[in-house]
Amino acid sequence: MTSTNTAARLLDAALTAAEHGWRVFPLTPDDKTPAIRAWESRATTDPDRIRRCWSAGPFNIGLATGPSGLVVVDLDRLKGGELPAPWECCVHGGEVLAELERCAGVSPVRTYTVTTGCGGAHLYYRHPAGAELRNTQGKLGPLIDTRAHGGYVLAAGSVVNGRPYRAGGEHSVADLPEWLAAELAPAPLPEQTPVTVTLGADRAGRYVAAAIDAQLSHLAQSAKGGRNAALYASAVALGQLAAGGAVAASDVEGLLTQAAYQIGLRPAETARTIASGLRAGATRPRTVAA
Repeated sequence: MTSTNTAARLLDAALTAAEHGWRVFPLTPDDKTPAIRAWESRATTDPDRIRRCWSAGPFNIGLATGPSGLVVVDLDRLKGGELPAPWECCVHGGEVLAELERCAGVSPVRTYTVTTGCGGAHLYYRHPAGAELRNTQGKLGPLIDTRAHGGYVLAAGSVVNGRPYRAGGEHSVADLPEWLAAELAPAPLPEQTPVTVTLGADRAGRYVAAAIDAQLSHLAQSAKGGRNAALYASAVALGQLAAGGAVAASDVEGLLTQAAYQIGLRPAETARTIASGLRAGATRPRTVAA
């Protein structure tokens, strides 16, 4: 098949995904790596944007699960060795899932499925209303990951190492089973002690207070898909002031952590992002004139 035919086929597959209401973005050809930055916020169902993008090359199709209202259960194949007890007889995530269903006393829910290039499977489910499920790795059991807010999967039609991802056409997308939703629900956020920052009443203190307020407001207004990037930008900005001695870095960390939790970011990603932003800000200190 020529590269022109490959690009046309991938364009058709991207448009088909978008017709389902699933937001797509380009991945590196024959690979799983995003070809653009800020892919979650830029993923789209707009057919004109999709045509313009895929006319530039045979990009694989990334499907942003969170903005698409999906939870995808990723069932992998065992690559070698064996699993620990009680899973030692399992060689596929589907077998692990079947055992979990048996233990939960529930029947399998048939849903839209994509077979991956390596013989695994992606089970698509509708994201439950009122929840904000995140990605998990091994939380349900070995050989099972999930993708939701903050994650993506390769859509049907994509090809990795010459092996295609194929859709099974006999089922539509089902609601996420209640027992799975309960298992995947994130742990409650840790209790936070309110952070009080004492600043001077002089011009410098007022400037720093205004800078903090502006960054916290920026975070509170950030849109889904861009919240982690907004947190990083705020950490950089306030990290510059901390490095210049205008405010304590520990106070900045506490304020940003509280704000991040209030907009739905989770502890692990919050801590990593703030730490990274503070390090970046510390390379460009800002001092505030008295």
